[in-house]
Amino acid sequence: MSLDFAILGFLNYKPMTGYDLKKFFDDSVRHFWHADQSQIYRSLAKMKDDGWVEMEVEEQDDRPDRKVHSITSTGRQALLEWMQGPPPMGHPHSAPLIQVFFSGMFSDNQVLEMFQRNLQMMEGMLHSYDPVPAVIEEYKHLLGSEREAFFWELTYDLGMRTARAQIEWAQSVIDRIESGQVPEK
Repeated sequence: MSLDFAILGFLNYKPMTGYDLKKFFDDSVRHFWHADQSQIYRSLAKMKDDGWVEMEVEEQDDRPDRKVHSITSTGRQALLEWMQGPPPMGHPHSAPLIQVFFSGMFSDNQVLEMFQRNLQMMEGMLHSYDPVPAVIEEYKHLLGSEREAFFWELTYDLGMRTARAQIEWAQSVIDRIESGQVPEK
């Protein structure tokens, strides 16, 4: 359901095709929300049926016709109500933490290797944020809104802080294992 509202939020900026929406997702919110093309198209079809979006076909001679979606007043009202409501909270799931939870069955060396791999992965995640400021700047000019960019930057800030905290935590676990602080089996 939250995907619907993310799509409505993007359509509130301007009308877009499903392809445009996928590019918008990948360029702007990929660091905290993934959506694949089929999910976007399914949501658009459902929201069209619900009256939240409307679709206009733009004919093209040299390519397939473009299906441009725009938010309706009903969709905008639904978006505003959702935005002003309590934040939707799901139950947390973390496959990496399940691995950590059951790591007592492995030797210190095996767990150390696992955490070193995880640390490298987390550092890679941190570096994946490197292009985000340029993307925010690009879209700020596209949308013409310093205010929108400010709130986009807040999501980037939390992502960076979270990645740094995970790196710090993984390094502390490595340090504890290397210094022999792990109880024996």
